[in-house]
Parts: sequence; structure tokens; C-alpha cells
Amino acid sequence: MKLRHFIAIIGFLTTSLIYCQNQQITLEDIWSGAFRTEGMQALHSMKNGKQYSVLNFNRTTRTATIDIYDYKTLEKVKTLVSSADIAEIQGFFDYTFSDDELQVILTTNEVPVFRRSRLGEYYVYNIASKKLTKVSDDLVQEPTLSPDGTKIAYGFENNLYVKDLSSGKVMALTSDGEKNKIINGITDWVYEEEFAFVRAFDWNADSNQIAFIRFDETEVPEFSMDVFGSGLYQTQQVFKYPKAGEANSKVSLHLYDLNSEKLQELKVDKAYADFYIPRLEWTNEANVLSVQYMNRHQDELDLWMIDTKTMTSDLVLEEKDKAYVDVTFNLTFLEDNSFIWTSEKDGYNHIYHYAKDGKLINQVTKGNWEVTNYYGFNEKTNSIYYQSVENGSINRDIYSIKLNGKNKKRLSKTEGTNSASFSADFTYFINTHSSATSPPEYTLNNSKSGEVVKSIKDNDRLAQKVGDFVTSKKEFSTINVNGNDLNMWMIKPANFDATKAYPLFMYQYSGPGSQQVANRWNGTNDYWYQMLAQQGYIVACVDGRGTGFKGADFKKVTQNELGKYEVEDQIEAAKKLGALPYVDATRIGIWGWSYGGFMSSNALFKGNDVFKMAIAVAPVTSWRFYDSIYTERYMTTPQENPSGYDENSPINHVGKLEGDFLLIHGSGDDNVHLQNTMRMVEALIQADKQFEWMIYPDKNHGIYGGNTRLHLYKKMTNFINKTLGDKLEKNKEEKEASKIKG
Repeated sequence: MKLRHFIAIIGFLTTSLIYCQNQQITLEDIWSGAFRTEGMQALHSMKNGKQYSVLNFNRTTRTATIDIYDYKTLEKVKTLVSSADIAEIQGFFDYTFSDDELQVILTTNEVPVFRRSRLGEYYVYNIASKKLTKVSDDLVQEPTLSPDGTKIAYGFENNLYVKDLSSGKVMALTSDGEKNKIINGITDWVYEEEFAFVRAFDWNADSNQIAFIRFDETEVPEFSMDVFGSGLYQTQQVFKYPKAGEANSKVSLHLYDLNSEKLQELKVDKAYADFYIPRLEWTNEANVLSVQYMNRHQDELDLWMIDTKTMTSDLVLEEKDKAYVDVTFNLTFLEDNSFIWTSEKDGYNHIYHYAKDGKLINQVTKGNWEVTNYYGFNEKTNSIYYQSVENGSINRDIYSIKLNGKNKKRLSKTEGTNSASFSADFTYFINTHSSATSPPEYTLNNSKSGEVVKSIKDNDRLAQKVGDFVTSKKEFSTINVNGNDLNMWMIKPANFDATKAYPLFMYQYSGPGSQQVANRWNGTNDYWYQMLAQQGYIVACVDGRGTGFKGADFKKVTQNELGKYEVEDQIEAAKKLGALPYVDATRIGIWGWSYGGFMSSNALFKGNDVFKMAIAVAPVTSWRFYDSIYTERYMTTPQENPSGYDENSPINHVGKLEGDFLLIHGSGDDNVHLQNTMRMVEALIQADKQFEWMIYPDKNHGIYGGNTRLHLYKKMTNFINKTLGDKLEKNKEEKEASKIKG
């Protein structure tokens, strides 16, 4: 009886295993979150260097907690803050410590404005007294505690305010803020999108001065979007958006002294005609402010030091490039106010050490590879920690190196994508590793040797779950196209038969400095590609010229001609792949989103003898329609470079359309405006070209919300099957017919 029971169990498990390994991925699986990875939320290293904090959320009790863990043991030491103990609020979903870690800003409610900006409801929680102070009864922006923890600054309705946490007194630093005219201390739309920051103010070390950027948007043209909503009449969102060649905000630098309550403009000793201020940051000296100024062409970047005591300025560093200079967040001041800087000036992105007066001390890293992240400097050991692609441009590894450029060590041990979060004293780092075959794993590592101390969190359950589905290996290789070895990945059907010819579906993004061919765990689209592969498609991705992490020359070759060399590479790559015996060259398609949609449109039009179909989601159709900072960085202005704008914009090549084209956009896209698709549609109509298109009402550049993503991917999948999969359907019918005959 027991034996028969045991055999029955084995039989059941075997049958289940066989069944599970044959599960097919569905769009419902993908967009229900079935393949979501687990991570460590809001990880913060405590100043003592021995502990770290993490935000945890109990879904059963709906309680949020900030929990403290010990680096050495990984055991939870205590719960620092629990929403269950704070009667005044229902919960929180993010937090920020004060510099002394005696207080924490709790985020309880936020409303998105644009990509990075939020209006929110925030509280300051005093850990010792357990006192909770509401920052404002209004929804405000970018609340930031002073270094001494006694005050908090924030933006509200385009003005800056400071609240004294002891007395509750609120002081207005500015009063001229006005929607679509003047913004104080918060970036305008184009700075937020292209310079990647929202808080344009900073406290000095003594907590008595705030420096900020003022944006005068008065002359910037307005853009408007209809918001259809659910009411009887649509509303309209109107905001300032400088398109290429149009007027930008006039920016100026200002200082508010809280002791004297005096507001004044700060100026540098150089006349700039049309310029940006992409970064400002106080140094370790309370009266010395660092500010970066950049010309409109973005091929010159100046680093200034402004002494707010003497009101003098020194130009300490000038970066120039024949194409453009990248703005980063890597400027770091050491105790002596010397500073770390990253630059591509030798042809690859590397780390440099400068004296506080701008004199070069030494180039810290060197080689034909790129530094991709700067993590920090350990004053005690004189060591710098960074991430780079030294182990191949599709991989990321963690390294340490002495400030003098000697004794370099590779700290990460496993090939793939590694990223690090170091303890405050640099004794440990939490390494996040993933690869195309391994989901994210978080480990505690020793910063001297890189050896793993303990595993913190893995995604083994997800790996097992993915293993239950029919999937194929993502094969990495290079393909020689137009004289360059380009990185590529390919996914073939699990039952791949080299004697058959399969349709090819290509994906790319291709924007300057981007990368899609990377040795990392699946993104959501990767599961879609696996689903398509099991339906009988070969899916491939090629990073062409203009993409990143292979040196400045490779990246900047597209300068002034976006859409020329990148498109040539996709067309040539498709031809080479189409020549493979197992690829059906008559059924090649391509798709992309945003810049990738610009590319897929161009590829279909210019490569009409190669591509049978294309899908373009939220595409730029003419660079004349896109914003000033991004577009002019790579193209200068349309007034200076009209041919560069027009010769490679797909809107001007619609007459070449021969294949099948699906055009998709969200009507609420504040980034790549629906104007792009509407102008493309009109051009296609006037060229008497048939096509398909879909507009998602009120959806932004990400086109998501509710059932939207599932609907979008169903639409794209159906279009792929209709345009590339005709022979697939015939093969299925033939197989079914043969089964019946058998």
C-alpha cells in the first residue's frame, strides 16, 4: 500500500514536471506581474557603517516599517519607524534621513507631475521624541532638511519656502513664482527631462544659506494637450516646452541668506549669451558653491567655484568636446575640497582627481573601456570604488583603485551585471548581481577582497517559476556590420530546427549612449520575446553605432545626423541575418519605442527591400518636434543644421513605405508629443500609403495604467502574427492535418 502510494506520488510529480516545463508564456502572465522580481526597497547605509535600513511593507497588516539591519550578521536589529505606531498618518512608502539620522522625512502621498517631479504630502518624524511634523498642508515639492536638521526647505507653486521645525514658522524665500512664467528652485520641464534633476536648490554646510536656480519661462513657447478624462468636456494641460531652436528658459543663480534674510543674484566672471546651469552643489566649505555652466551647443562645460563671503568666482575646470560634453552626478568633493570628476576627454569615460583650484592631480582610471558608475572615496584607505565594463561592454563589474591609480582590484566575481551599495565606512558593499540566466541576487561582500560574506536575498523562486515555462537561451554574440563589430543577442524557438526558415523580429532603441544588448536578467519585454520565440519567431537585437560603452568615437559618430548611421546599421544587420539559412529573408520585422520608434519607422521606409513590417510606439517623427536640450546636444539647432534634421526624419520618407506599418501613441505624452504621430499620419495619407494606428487616450510616454499595457501588447502581437506569421499559421494547419491523417 505504501509502495503503491509512493509510486503514485512519483508518477504525479513526473507528470506535473513534464506539464510545467511545457507551459507557454502568455501576455496575461507577463502583465499580471507573474515574473516580478523581489528587491531591497529604499536601501540606506547608516552613518555608523555597521548597519543599513530598508523599507518593508507587510501586505497583510498594510504596515510600512523602516527596519535596521546589521551588516555583519544581516539580522534585523530594530524597527526604527512603523506606520502602525503613527496615528496621524495611514502609512508611508518612501523615506529620507536627515544628515545626522535623528530625523526622517516620510512620504505619505504623491501625485506625479512629469517623469521625475512629484507633488506630495510629507512629514518629518523625530526618532527620539517620536514627534511628527507635517511639512505643509499643501502638496509641495522636493522637501529637503538642512544639514543641522532644524529646518526644511521645499517648493510650492513655483516659490521656495523654509520651515523652522521647532517653532513651525514658515519663511518665503521668493515671491515672484508664477505658473508658466517664473520657477524658483524647481527645474522646468526640459531640465527635469534632459538633465535628470528636479531639486534646483541646495543647503550649505552651515544650514544658513540656500543657493537656487531661477527659471524665467516667459519667452518659452507653450505646448498644450487635451485631457479627455471622463467628463462631458475635455480639459487642457498647458506647459512650457522649448522645441529645438526655440527659446529656452532664462536661468539665473541666486542666494538666500537666512541670517540676514537677504536674497541676491550670484554671477560668475564670464559673460554667457545663451546657457544652461545643469548642476549646483555646495562644497565642504560652507561659503564655497560649485556651479556648472554649459553653452547651448553643450560642447563646453565650465565648473565654477563661487565664494559667497567675498562674492568672487573662479573658473576651475573647462571641458570641451567636438561633439558634446555629458553632464553627470559624479562630481565629489574630498575633505580637502579637491574633487573627483569623470570625463571622456581621452576617448573613454574615466575618473580624474583635481585639486580644489582645478589643477589636475592625476587620471585615476585608464584604458579602452568605460567607467559606468562612481560609488565613492574611502578617505582612510585612499581608495575609489567604481563600476565599469572592463570585462566586456555587455557586462558590469565592481572595482576598487587607489586615488593614485594603482592597486586596482576587481571586487565582483560573477560575470553579468553587478552594481554596489557601499556601507558608509566602506567596510562592506551590498552587491546586486544578475545575468541573462540568473535573476537578481543581493549579497553582502567584503570591500577589500570582494568575497561574499552572506546572501541577503535571491530570486530563486522566480528562477524556478520561469523554469516551468518553455523558454530559450538568449545567445550573445557580435555581428560585423559596416566595418564594426556590433553587440547582438538572439532568441530562437525552443524547438529550433536549423533546416527550417523562421521569420525574424528585431528590436532596438539605438539612442545616443544607450544599450539594449546587456548581460542582465529579463525585463518585461524579454518575456514577450520568449513568447514570440515559442510561437515560431527568431527575435534579435543589435546595438549599432551611436550606442554606448564602447568609447566616445563609437557613440558620437552620429553627431549632427541622428538616424543615418544607426538606420544603416539596422538595415545591414537585417540583411546579414536574413542571409542565414534558418532565417526567412522575406519575413523580417522591426520595432521600437520612442527613439526606437523613430528608428523602426526609418528602417521600414529606407529599408523597404529588407523589412516587411515595423511597429513604432511613441516615435519622434521629426527632430524639429522634440525638445531643445536633447535634440541640440546631438544636432545643434534646426536653423544651423536643417539638412541633418530633415534628411533622416521618417516623416520625410513616407513615400518609400512598401511593407506593413503600425503606429502607436498616447494622447497625453508630454515628452514625445502626439503631434509627431499626427503629422506622420497626415504625411502617410497624402502619400496614399495604407497603415494601421492606435491612440491611447490620456496615456503618457509610458502608455500604461489599468488594462492598457496588456491591450497594447495584444495589439502588437496580433499585428506581428498577421504580417510575419502567415506561413506559421499554414505550418500549424499542416501539422494538425497530418495528426488527423495519422
